[in-house]
Amino acid sequence: MLTEARSIRIKGRSFLAVVLTPDLPFEDWLVRLDDLAARSAGFFLGRPVVLDVSELGLDRVALKEMVAALGQRGVRVMGIEGARPSQLDASMPPGMVGGRPAADVEMPAADAQAQAQKPAKAQPAEVREVVAPVVRAAPSSLVLHEPVRSGQSIVFPEGDVTVIGSIASGAEVIAGGSIHVYGALRGRALAGSIGNSAARIFCRKLEAELLAIDGIYKTADDLPAELRGQPAQLWLENDAIMASRLI
Repeated sequence: MLTEARSIRIKGRSFLAVVLTPDLPFEDWLVRLDDLAARSAGFFLGRPVVLDVSELGLDRVALKEMVAALGQRGVRVMGIEGARPSQLDASMPPGMVGGRPAADVEMPAADAQAQAQKPAKAQPAEVREVVAPVVRAAPSSLVLHEPVRSGQSIVFPEGDVTVIGSIASGAEVIAGGSIHVYGALRGRALAGSIGNSAARIFCRKLEAELLAIDGIYKTADDLPAELRGQPAQLWLENDAIMASRLI
């Protein structure tokens, strides 16, 4: 007796991950990574990380040593971009390419092939009305009407994020566009997270633990002393974060 076959649904879903792009010599890059981790505790804790080695030309042994060195620092690599298939084995994270949105995939039932093998019977023509789906544009901004508390992580890769309040120490906001904070910025703010070098960060009181625009970061120790506690804006210029006081 055959049991009823059921379809298997495979869902496509996108996640925002941190992409690390090491440079050589790798030991010097690790020193800078350790410095970042020391000045922004918990930045990599529980965060998915993709390792981009497309510009390095590493061999298999060097790549495995690089992944091991990151693992010793608590950086869990979920995938490697830019590696050749011959460099990756079962003990290594899988190879990845740039993430793209994916639709749900409905796998056919097991008995679909069997049905296809049966002789076809003449059927009357069936006319169906096809209605095009309504496509709504994704929101380009997110407004948070409450402060972002310590331990919270707000991720909005679609556009700007506006916080009507403060971002507490230990909290973070990650935006694909600019970040506007109408209060104190004490936690972490990462703007332009999907490659937007024109993104900016604005706040009424600058006390941030870490700031980043398009992957370029600046920690609290790197901020100008005269801007601490002041209204400020930050932007990217020649791969360096610039800062000035808001009037």
